[in-house]
Amino acid sequence: MTRRVLLIHGLLNANCWLWRLASRLRAQGFATEIFGYSSLLDGPERAIPGLVERLREEPFDALVGHSLGGLIALEALRRAPGLPVARVVCLGSPLRGSHTARRLAARAWSRPLLGRSAGLLQSGLGEWTGPAEVGMVAGDVARGAGRLFSRIDGASDGTVGLDETRLPGLADHCVVHSSHTGLVFSAEAAGQAGQFLREGRFRR
Repeated sequence: MTRRVLLIHGLLNANCWLWRLASRLRAQGFATEIFGYSSLLDGPERAIPGLVERLREEPFDALVGHSLGGLIALEALRRAPGLPVARVVCLGSPLRGSHTARRLAARAWSRPLLGRSAGLLQSGLGEWTGPAEVGMVAGDVARGAGRLFSRIDGASDGTVGLDETRLPGLADHCVVHSSHTGLVFSAEAAGQAGQFLREGRFRR
């Protein structure tokens, strides 16, 4: 049976950001659509209810969220636990809160880059206890715009530290050789996402 998957983009991105990833998941047999929102003007407080409404009107088997999109996906499922979403794949999402976001928020000149998404990006989630199985695909290439604003101790994808992706309650976690931005363009990340959507575990 073809699984229906809804993709959710991250901060300062648009639907087109996910076209390559959507195409790669379709090639693996998934029916994909994209959920769009304004990360700056609307932020999570509008995006999350909008996502819940979309999922109630048009059920999907799974969600895939890049960065902020992963946080929005899990928060939507936390607020509406009856939604029939079986699995979620997060790509480089700072589920435990973002040090880079906290540094951006602390400076008046860079604070506008976070818009109304600042709160969720800084705080993250405490843990995941919902019924959906959640897998994280993290990157380990420390290259990207995040390094211009913050120094991240330890391994990172250039914007999000690996430790920030390891939320208690995850079903599985894997690391691919990619930067934060590169995760949505990575064939390896798409392959791992598809594996988790099918099996609930990543390929080793």
